[in-house]
Amino acid sequence: MQNIPSVDLADFLSEDPKRKEKFVNEIGAAFEDIGFVALKGHFLDQSLVDELYAEIRNFFSLPVETKRKYEDPNLGGQRGYVSFGKEHAKGRKEGDLKEFWHFGQYVSDNSKYASEYPKNITVDELHRFNVAGKQAYQMLEKTGIYVLRALALRLGLDEFYFDNYAKEGNSILRPIHYPPITSEPENAIRAAAHGDINLITLLMGAQGKGLQVQNHNGDWIDAIAQPDELVINVGDMLSRHTNNKLKSTIHQVVNPPRELWGTSRYSIPFFMHPVSDMPLNCLENCIDDKNPKQFEDITAGDFLYERLVELGLIKT
Repeated sequence: MQNIPSVDLADFLSEDPKRKEKFVNEIGAAFEDIGFVALKGHFLDQSLVDELYAEIRNFFSLPVETKRKYEDPNLGGQRGYVSFGKEHAKGRKEGDLKEFWHFGQYVSDNSKYASEYPKNITVDELHRFNVAGKQAYQMLEKTGIYVLRALALRLGLDEFYFDNYAKEGNSILRPIHYPPITSEPENAIRAAAHGDINLITLLMGAQGKGLQVQNHNGDWIDAIAQPDELVINVGDMLSRHTNNKLKSTIHQVVNPPRELWGTSRYSIPFFMHPVSDMPLNCLENCIDDKNPKQFEDITAGDFLYERLVELGLIKT
């Protein structure tokens, strides 16, 4: 496969059983093959996308000392600002050439997870930054719920199997700024080759070259979406839970050609996580003689902690 397939969520949301089945089969086949799709028909409207991009440009343009007011090392990078070069891919020492912000889950005070999740951090200088971030978070989460319902059907599960795990899940919205490159990077790129930790990732901002996906032949292919599309990929948690039936694909964000080093790149992935007590044990119907169980039992919370240590965000 040399490009990522495109699917339309409107098919799944329609009243037509054949269109719904078509979507289930298309996204299921793509996730069993390359692990990536471009999705149109989602719940983000363009005015919200435009506002959020404007606000994240405003935030990352603030002085470094202002941004660092919102960086709390005690949170393991789970809320607020993470400064340039702090995160690295699993197995690498070089920090990625990026800075980013984290919006986390919004739960009521009486939620069982209220004491588990850190509070979101408010940027005092930019009121609309916080408002647009919350709205985008909720629309991406809504989109992700429907994608997971389609995948549940593909896996032979009840359509709503993932709902109670994903609603109030430990999901993260991450606006990223890849600043202009000012000198020859030594072994560092904007985001080194990696698989995502979570169930699925929904990415805003894959309209230009930079994001690359590795296919089964080991070739890197450009993952480019249309302006009205999100790029969605399988994360390691879902791959593990399905005994690798759904593929978590290695991807990277490469440095631009030298003539474009002076430009910034922005992207906004939504990392859809389940609640921490979700068991990621391999599903029984994904295990057989040809595909024996490949992973040990673990909860989502324990798996996340292990990976944050490996990424350098939690210091042990």
